[in-house]
This record gives sequence, C-alpha cells and structure tokens, in this order.
Amino acid sequence: MAGRTRTNDPTGMRNRVIDVASAAFQTSGYNATSVNDILKASGVSGGALHHHFPTKKHLIEAVLRERVAVEVNGTWARAVRDAPDALTGIFSVFEAVADALDAQGSVSGCPLGNIALELSASDQELRALIDAEYRKWRTAIVEKLRADGSDMADPEGFAVTVVALFTGAMSLAKVEQNGQPLRHCAARLGMLA
Repeated sequence: MAGRTRTNDPTGMRNRVIDVASAAFQTSGYNATSVNDILKASGVSGGALHHHFPTKKHLIEAVLRERVAVEVNGTWARAVRDAPDALTGIFSVFEAVADALDAQGSVSGCPLGNIALELSASDQELRALIDAEYRKWRTAIVEKLRADGSDMADPEGFAVTVVALFTGAMSLAKVEQNGQPLRHCAARLGMLA
C-alpha cells in the first residue's frame, strides 16, 4: 500500500459535476434536469456524486455559489468596477452580452434569472442565496456610482432598474434568440440615466 498514488481526482470530478449541472440547469431548468441526467452527462458514479452532493439541492447551491456567482461577478461587478465610470461599464456589459449572444447563435437566458424564476418561490434557503447574488450585483453598481461622485438622487433604485432591465432583456433575448432586446433596453436606460 505504501508508495501508491491516488489516480482519481475528487476535486476535478466535483467541478465536472458542477459544470454539467450548471449547463443543464441553464438550458433545461432545475426541475427538468434529473440526477440521472447529470450522472450520464458527467460520467461519474452515483456514489461519487452523492459523496459531494447528498441531494440535488446541495448541487444547485454549489452551482449558485461556484458558477453563477462567479459569472455575475465577472460579467457585472468587475466590468462596472473597472470601467471609467458606472454608466460606461453598465452600457458595455449590455453591449458585450448582446454581441456574445449573437455570436453564439443561441440564448439560454440569464443564469441567475433562470434559477430565480424557477426556484425563488419554492425554497426559502435558495431564495436567500439568489437574493444575495442580486444584492451583490446591485451593490457593485451603487458603489461605482458613488465612487464616480454621482449626484444621482437614488443610486439604489437605479441599480434595481439596471438589474431588472438586464434580466428582463435576457428573458426576451431567450424568446427571440438574439441579443437585440439587450440593445433596446440599454438605449432606454441611457434615457433614464
């Protein structure tokens, strides 16, 4: 036994399961995706999956914390924070996402928005996780507005408007299968700012 090295990769397997689940929840929805679907697509055993995720709820929690939160931070918080000013950052996100959707040729919706619509009313703990991600998103916008020295009367309300416009535009983009709703909403947002 001494000198044997481990040939399996529990961390890699866990990440693969989260990636597969994240993609499946995004395209098919949480309720329409079975654990067997995830097992089949990830190529892991039931025992390995259940070792890391005893229930499907544990898996959606990991998807929210480890994939959706990272995506929201990368798409929104970082882009707004690194922009010359909040409005430039906000408009650049709308445009970049619209361009990316058009380039990929299909739209699955907003990862956070899809999960929120499907699960917020059915589970208090998941609703709290979802709400925390929306709050981080809005906070990034408000903090940048304040850092810019914005004289906006209600930066929190403006951040809610931005997030609502984006998530609504992503829902329409999913229906229309293109990025045009994001461009329309960004143009209207420019009139409000």
